[in-house]
Amino acid sequence: MSVSAGKFTFAIDRGGTFTDIWAKCPSGKVRVTKLLSVDPKNYPDAPREGIRRIIEQESKTKLPPGELIDSSVIEWIRMGTTVATNALLERKGERMALAITKGYKDLLHIGNQARPKIFDLEISSPDQLYEDVIEIEERVVFHQDICEIKKQCPTVTGSTGEKLEIWKQVNITKLKEDLKKLLQKGIKSLAVVLLHSYMFSDHEREVGQVAMEMGFTHVSTSSDVMPMVRVVPRGYTACADAYLTPCIKEYVAGFSSGFQNNVKDSKVLFMQSDGGLTPMELFNGSRAILSGPAGGVVGYAMTTYEDHPVIGFDMGGTSTDVSRYAGEYEHVFETTTAGVTIQAPQLDINTVAAGGGSMLIFRAGMFVVGPESAGADPGPTCYMKGGPLTITDANLCLNRLLPDHFPKIFGKTQDQPLDTKTTMAAFDKLTKEVNAFLASQPGTVHQEPMSNQEVAMGFVRVANETMCRPIRALTQAKGHDTARHVLACFGGAGGQHACAIARSLGMTQVFVHRFAGILSAYGMALADVVHEQQEPCAKVYKNESFKHLEERISVLISKCNQELLTQGFLSNQIAHTVFLHMRYDRTDCALMVTSKPSPTSAFSHGDFLAAFQNRYNTEFGFTLPDRPIIVDDIRIRGVGKAMHETEQLIEKADGPPKHETITLCYFEGGFQDTHVYILSDLRAGHVIPGPAIIMNDTSTILVEPCCQAVITKHGNVKITVGTGTVQKVGTDLDAIQLSIFSHRFMSIAEQMGRVLQRTSISTNIKERLDFSCAMFGPDGGLVANAPHIPVHLGAMQETVQYQIHDKERMFYNSNFFCHWICKNLRTCKMYIFHSKITFDLNDCMIISSNNNPHEDMSLILSFQSPPRMLCNTTDCPSQLKLEPLGHLGPDTVTDALNAPGKIPGSSGTRNLHDNLSDLKAQVAANQKGIRLINSLIDEYGLNVVQAYMKHIQYNAEIAVQEMLREIAKNTRSKTGSTSLMAEDSMDDGAKIAIRVDIDEEKGTAVVDFTGSSYEVHGNCNAPRAVTLSALIYCLRCMVGHDVPLNQGCLKPVTTIIPKGSILDPSENAAVVGGNVLTSQRIVDVIFKAFGTCSASQGCMNNITFGDDRFGHYETVAGGAGAGPTWNGRAGVHTHMTNTRITDPEILERRYPVILNRFHLNPDTGGRGRHHGGDGVIREYLWRKSLTLSILTERRVFQPYGLFGGEPGCRGENLMFYKDGRIVSLGSKTSVHCDAGDVFLLKTPGGGGFGAADSDEPEASDRAKRRKFNTEVEKRKLPSSHVGRWKRIRL
Repeated sequence: MSVSAGKFTFAIDRGGTFTDIWAKCPSGKVRVTKLLSVDPKNYPDAPREGIRRIIEQESKTKLPPGELIDSSVIEWIRMGTTVATNALLERKGERMALAITKGYKDLLHIGNQARPKIFDLEISSPDQLYEDVIEIEERVVFHQDICEIKKQCPTVTGSTGEKLEIWKQVNITKLKEDLKKLLQKGIKSLAVVLLHSYMFSDHEREVGQVAMEMGFTHVSTSSDVMPMVRVVPRGYTACADAYLTPCIKEYVAGFSSGFQNNVKDSKVLFMQSDGGLTPMELFNGSRAILSGPAGGVVGYAMTTYEDHPVIGFDMGGTSTDVSRYAGEYEHVFETTTAGVTIQAPQLDINTVAAGGGSMLIFRAGMFVVGPESAGADPGPTCYMKGGPLTITDANLCLNRLLPDHFPKIFGKTQDQPLDTKTTMAAFDKLTKEVNAFLASQPGTVHQEPMSNQEVAMGFVRVANETMCRPIRALTQAKGHDTARHVLACFGGAGGQHACAIARSLGMTQVFVHRFAGILSAYGMALADVVHEQQEPCAKVYKNESFKHLEERISVLISKCNQELLTQGFLSNQIAHTVFLHMRYDRTDCALMVTSKPSPTSAFSHGDFLAAFQNRYNTEFGFTLPDRPIIVDDIRIRGVGKAMHETEQLIEKADGPPKHETITLCYFEGGFQDTHVYILSDLRAGHVIPGPAIIMNDTSTILVEPCCQAVITKHGNVKITVGTGTVQKVGTDLDAIQLSIFSHRFMSIAEQMGRVLQRTSISTNIKERLDFSCAMFGPDGGLVANAPHIPVHLGAMQETVQYQIHDKERMFYNSNFFCHWICKNLRTCKMYIFHSKITFDLNDCMIISSNNNPHEDMSLILSFQSPPRMLCNTTDCPSQLKLEPLGHLGPDTVTDALNAPGKIPGSSGTRNLHDNLSDLKAQVAANQKGIRLINSLIDEYGLNVVQAYMKHIQYNAEIAVQEMLREIAKNTRSKTGSTSLMAEDSMDDGAKIAIRVDIDEEKGTAVVDFTGSSYEVHGNCNAPRAVTLSALIYCLRCMVGHDVPLNQGCLKPVTTIIPKGSILDPSENAAVVGGNVLTSQRIVDVIFKAFGTCSASQGCMNNITFGDDRFGHYETVAGGAGAGPTWNGRAGVHTHMTNTRITDPEILERRYPVILNRFHLNPDTGGRGRHHGGDGVIREYLWRKSLTLSILTERRVFQPYGLFGGEPGCRGENLMFYKDGRIVSLGSKTSVHCDAGDVFLLKTPGGGGFGAADSDEPEASDRAKRRKFNTEVEKRKLPSSHVGRWKRIRL
């Protein structure tokens, strides 16, 4: 596939706003052009128009716009496009429907049940892609030797070699009826998603074939789109494919129609999300999401990488993309775009909402950049459309953007330059606001009023730190040294920030390609053609499996080779890479591993065992040597090696560089003379000291003071970054530094969380994400908490402060790291934290801490959440010191983990190895936090870091004070008082009462829980720490905007919690239900008092089942409460939890259970002006004898509505025994179940808000539909059971 002489080649990036085109002409000349992607008045298609113009200009032959372009003069066209991305973001794809296994119609709505932002009460999720759903009557289940249900059914072998049972064939008659209805609605694209189809695709193919025969124009079966386990992400991917592929096909057809012979005389290739090209006829929606950005990664990887790893920095108008290249492309196999999870190979590109259009906001004493963006319309203030101040305006204020060198396309006539005057007027107003606040705050460093430039510079510094966070996550969080990387800058806005970002990260080299403004297009010219084949596998990696693996690899390689040969590649131009998707048995973290052939390996394609263990150890810091390794998937990446374009040389410099002009730019310390150069006038070898501005056709490059730029032989810009003038940061409050430290503290907590998730073993951490990580100050007060699980907020702080008060036992040696396990709150959650002591016991520097529930410790039952009492917690040690530097003392720790088993009826650990591994993971996470904190201290000094911990807490205090003043003002205007009251009851009648008295002038409040019930006999007692967690969560939610979540939120609040009550029980009270149930009710009562929103489901619906060999624990979603301006979300976790739920395919694969159905329970949300969210139905069929425990609430009292809104429906727990009995289990119980028994869980709905409009259906009609159903559901059971059902209530 070499380039023919005398022909054009085109590489094109069709973006959302602009289309960039790189072209090489027959003469060897390179042309670059940029067009608006959408300009219907002048041309129908931007890429085709760009091709037409370049051919016309180069050939000097008139080509009228309406005529077909002669494609015979074009060798190839390579294109990346955002057509798929934009259709996904704007929800403008093809009308499509979802066909899914019966009982799962709402599965993709529920998803993993977690809400995207834990402090947003208005839980907003993007609309589903499908317009309608049909349920397919079919069922395939895993064959299990332990299954005690004897069912006569066909048995088949799946593609993984595992056996499956076909419990129900596809009902073709019903299928045709449903498909006909879809066609009558005008829907002709279909996604087919059936359980376990990744390994048994016959039923999906059967459905797809019938659909195509009936007239559907496109069908995406999940088994073809991405045959990987987990039906939820596979389902999303199939829907995305059915939604986007028709749009892509339509675009490709439209593009081709503008050429003679439909461009068949040329090779047309499209960029996929994985960085490889594919023929246009194979280009599909699920692999097109990152088509454009992928070109940029290929561009910098092929032009920048030498001997140091490279960070790609692509700063655009609304966001910034960062990625990494260290000799090979880094792929991920599951990402979320526009709320849709895509399961397909994609380059690992991280996006942060900070770009040139990010809005500048001064809020509660803090400089805030984004995430809101001005967009293209109205755009920044300087665009003359009435837009807000943005980073672009800040750079204009600092004179880093030069209007004379910027396109004159603004104003009503679209021929005006950037509007500096309006921008400066807007900064005048903002600066007055900043100075007014600073003047009211004693003890700040801003003794003199700040100037416009100082304010603008502050926002730029905050924006830079915002963009540093994803880079740190991409490097430090994965064990890479950020400073060893080169920063490759591209995109329109990145050149103005590259030097400052590199300096902040400790980097010394910045590389800016001469095509930086169109690098995504240029990358297309450098990319290879890629074709992949993948299939599932379930073999243990061992000698006995090698023959099977070799055979399947050969088949997949043959398929790849055949496709690439068909595309015109020669055999010697084709290479392939073998990947095995491997994981340790009984873990969820699979790694896509490759290996080079080794003469010592019995496996001909390499020693994948060593490769997997090395990769696992690098990623996670340990291995599990005695555990089998499972191969989940086999993947082959076939590459057709194209003749890459070589970069052209430019003339060598024969004298010093000539500057265009000299301007004044603002830097730290004031304005400085800054030389302005035009890149096209510079020659190889020219050296340009900073400060300087280098203007390119498509970007502006800022060379800051103490930096030096050199022009390379290819005309690129290589900048050496100096240390610059180190700004002295003191302990007094600096509003700009406050924002920067906020980002740094949060980044540390987030990186700790990533380490914990990556290095842990348990499902609770890796899959359900039931953990939290945080930083604490010298007094144990919370400083920064990564947004994980809200119920941990107060609990971790109470644990740390408890240990600090007992420091005579805790701290006994200076400069010593102590690791402690603290049994906090009399629950079975284990906390580990580190603290560094210097000089003496009274100088506690910083504490990093994390929480991880060890679910099988000291319980009467052998798994988590017993329904009534948690006994014998005294055998869980309140504190246990680990060995120095994180080494686990095996005897001490093992004895502690097994100690509860000495008590009759209780259980010690059932999985010692995994418990120890998780403890190591917690230690590793805290060690990561300590290293990052020490780095921060080395950079700023201990006193400064501790001072800003206090400043961050003070900032949160101000935000809560402002919120309380506003609430008091509104309450007084409506009621004449600033007191608020509310109460609610648990299912056992225990009352939770609250009174809030707000001091409007001071912005403080007294929150009094007097009147709440005494401690209860059951396990629903909530320790004081849980009550405080609920309160701090509510305060943070009501603030309504991003503020640092820390102890400062509680500073303006005096809390009164009666000792001995259900909210502060005695030392030996049972409390596990308080953590997962009462915490939710406390939140409901607080929000009821403030009138914030109606009650959510008020429960976590804790379900546990197992026997003496296994146990599974999950919490289940319900309905969210409505609010003043929003409807409650259906089928989602709310308030104090946000754990994910196990995918149905994983659940049925691991445990002896069939999930008969999992969908929304219609009309269970409360009616109102804004209706509450619906609860869910989840039905389990047990395949063997086991014990079921349920720990739930809202089975007696309904979730309340507010201001005329109706309450949501109660939940219900029903057991359908195989002998015909139907038993209502109540809220909390533990029962024995036999194979064939069915447990039906109905979760509560959320309350409505406001009286329903009069034109809505009569309340009585809806009430009939929503009536709490006490009748037996119509379900098909064996005929011997009919008529024998009896209703029994416990």
